[in-house]
Amino acid sequence: MSDSRNARKKPFGKLITALPRLVVGVLKAEVEHLKAEFAAKVKYAGVGIGLFLVAAVLLFFALGVLVAAAVLGLAVVLPGWAAALTVFGALALIAAILVLIGVASFKKVNGLAPKETIASVRSDADALRGMGKYDN
Repeated sequence: MSDSRNARKKPFGKLITALPRLVVGVLKAEVEHLKAEFAAKVKYAGVGIGLFLVAAVLLFFALGVLVAAAVLGLAVVLPGWAAALTVFGALALIAAILVLIGVASFKKVNGLAPKETIASVRSDADALRGMGKYDN
C-alpha cells in the first residue's frame, strides 16, 4: 500500500523499474483470490452432492420398507403394516428434507465461474491501461 501512496514522490525511472514487481504482486493476489473463491463454491457443491447421496440411500431403504408394508398389509395377520408405513413415511420425509437442503446448497454455488476474481482482474487491467477506477 505504501508503494502506491509514495508513487507520486518517486522519479519516473524508479516507477518503471518497480512496475514488473508490482504487476507480479497484483497477479499473485488475483490467483489467491481465485483459489479462495473457487474453494468456497466447491465446498457448497460438495455439501449438496453429499446430501443428495444420503437422500438416495434413505430412499433406497424406504422402498424396502414400503415393500415390507405392502406384504404386511396384504397379509393382514397383524397390524404391523401400519408401523411399516409409518417408518416409510418418516424416511421419505427425511429424504425430502435432505433434497431441499441440497437444492438450497446448489443454489448458493451460482455457477462455478469465479465472477469476483474476473471482475477484479478486469478492473486491474483497466487501471493498467489508465481507464476506469482504481485506488490512489
